[in-house]
Amino acid sequence: MNEQIPLAERMRPSTLQALIGQEHITTPGSMLSTALAHGKIPSMIFWGPPGTGKTTLANIISQALQKPFFSISAINAGVKDIRQVIESAQESLGSILFIDEIHRFNKGQQDALLGAVEKGIVTLLGATTENPSFEVNSALLSRCQVVVLKPLSDKNLIQLLQNALQEDKYLQEKKIELKETEALISLSGGDGRKILNLLEIIVEALSDNDVILITNEKVMDIVQQKIALYDKKGEQHYNIISAFIKSIRGSDPNAAVYWLARMIEGGEDVKFIARRLVILASEDIGNANPTALVMANACFDAVNKIGYPESGIILSQCTIYLAASPKSNAAVAAINAAKNAVYKYGDAAVPLHLRNAPTKLMKEMDFGKDYKYAHSFEKNFIPQEYLPDELAGTVFYMPGKNAREDDIRKFLKNLWKDKYGY
Repeated sequence: MNEQIPLAERMRPSTLQALIGQEHITTPGSMLSTALAHGKIPSMIFWGPPGTGKTTLANIISQALQKPFFSISAINAGVKDIRQVIESAQESLGSILFIDEIHRFNKGQQDALLGAVEKGIVTLLGATTENPSFEVNSALLSRCQVVVLKPLSDKNLIQLLQNALQEDKYLQEKKIELKETEALISLSGGDGRKILNLLEIIVEALSDNDVILITNEKVMDIVQQKIALYDKKGEQHYNIISAFIKSIRGSDPNAAVYWLARMIEGGEDVKFIARRLVILASEDIGNANPTALVMANACFDAVNKIGYPESGIILSQCTIYLAASPKSNAAVAAINAAKNAVYKYGDAAVPLHLRNAPTKLMKEMDFGKDYKYAHSFEKNFIPQEYLPDELAGTVFYMPGKNAREDDIRKFLKNLWKDKYGY
């Protein structure tokens, strides 16, 4: 055993009995325990938060069944890699193929697995932190059993810490007193790998002391000094996506690309980033540059097709384009004002002239009476009221101060004159 190997890897269990947590699938009589006892398991997708045992379970299954084991990561593997594994697996039917972060595979990459899984050439074990109902295509999902893993409890995390202190030979050589665990537990967020790696960082930082006393205060001090990681589930995640969005809103493509790189290098789901760009294109740019939404939507589609890592280039192009676009939040202000009117006036009646009149009775009740068909008039326009009586003349949309919306303002003013104050 090498002390250069991270503590979490050194402590990785090799049997179901040694696994901490996930008792609902590992205890005697449970699904996985029973399947292993019979020497045959179905293809499965392990769905759960980071550090809950997905990779560990794949290793345990491989060792228990003594089958050839192939492991690839969807972060850097492509269709060619999948086909090479399948070709190798044909020499031994039932080989286990473990795919980490399977949600990162695009449809084409997932489709490349179908035949091999269906014919039993490989038993697929996938790991994902994302809901497989959304991220795994239905054809592949129907051939797999989804196994949900739960975040580790505080009791589980304390057990992991105690096991490490008692069983890891490098930690045994040091005098370590684990006085308080609350900070370690809080920072780990139910992630077993993270709490063990945090423990190793703390021990290393205090290694000059004769007795390493671990307290909440010391943990927080060391973490603030030494850890600048991108945490996809924690506060750092929200801080960086906030900085990213605000940099684009502030028309700074340099800062925007920097924060984008921080997210990509930190392992953020590229589809999450692309979704945020689509929202921003309407929220912060809107009709100041309507092409921004087209661009962002094309980016989202391309990212879904291409996958990581090439999608980083597409995200960069879109980020720069949006940051360099004129800005307007007029669409946001309009819908918010309209929502407030809905809350204030409730179900305001639709004016009679705007109502549909498909029956004789409705016509007799004056539904649709006096409605003027805009296309029958010059410029395809005729002034008439389209809002409920209580809201007549209310302004919800006021064009932003930019070249494109200045044109919209002039157009509307030419039609409505002074009614809406354009």
